[in-house]
Amino acid sequence: MNYCICASGSLGLTVLQRLAASPITIKCVLTDRHSDSIVEYCERILLPVFVGNPRKRKAVEWMEERKIQFENLLSINYLFILESDVLNKSTEYAVNFHGSLLPKYRGRTPHVWAIINGERETGVTAHLMNVNCDDGDIVRQVIVPIEEDDTGASILEKYKQLYPDLVLQVVKDIESKKIVCRKQDISKASYFGKRTPEDGKICWEWQKERIRNWVRAQAKPYPGAFTFLNNDKIIINKIEYSDLGFDDTMSNGLIVAVKDGKPYVKTPNGVVKMIEFETGAIIKEGDLLS
Repeated sequence: MNYCICASGSLGLTVLQRLAASPITIKCVLTDRHSDSIVEYCERILLPVFVGNPRKRKAVEWMEERKIQFENLLSINYLFILESDVLNKSTEYAVNFHGSLLPKYRGRTPHVWAIINGERETGVTAHLMNVNCDDGDIVRQVIVPIEEDDTGASILEKYKQLYPDLVLQVVKDIESKKIVCRKQDISKASYFGKRTPEDGKICWEWQKERIRNWVRAQAKPYPGAFTFLNNDKIIINKIEYSDLGFDDTMSNGLIVAVKDGKPYVKTPNGVVKMIEFETGAIIKEGDLLS
């Protein structure tokens, strides 16, 4: 069968390379303007590639001009939600690979939200696509444990290891006509929206557990969780719990000590130690973060 591959980022490139090395026929690739590595790869192996926003029939018109036809569409880490015009181009299956255990964590950056919310596991779900967000029938799922020190970036690395095999297994199901689907339990569905770098601000009124999850979920190479000392921004990439004592009447966000250049910050239920951080500010005991 013939395939259209929608892919973005390094994860999308990793899977695309595996698919291109397999026996299937890729008729075209859709990607975004920031995925230069995918564009360069397609040009190098002479794969037709549409670059940009596919909406308002832009991708479909591009396909029609080139007389591109395919039976199946696979979406891997693709930046855009596909509209019906593109989905209807596939005559067999349109399958998306979503980084959560659907129906939980529909929406954007689900693995980051899972860490923030203290989940012990996440995963990848292959599901049929429709015009709604992540609510199509489930084809396959793989569970990924979230370890105590996992970050958003480390979970993404785990995904890079398992995505290609999962995608190829779904392709095998399609080719052998053994694809099996099951409905999502809508009563268990949750949705989380798109995150931007500005959404990373720490609230020191949170419990220390949520603050630690917040920090590790967004640590390098992601933009990072942050706080302010007066007008100076502090990006924090790693914290750990401390048994340093404190007075409950102290303000949350107060620097209760600085030892070996590492600030200790008071939260409602304990002190946390800033291990890795970036700032031009000089942080002193008695300073108040906001």
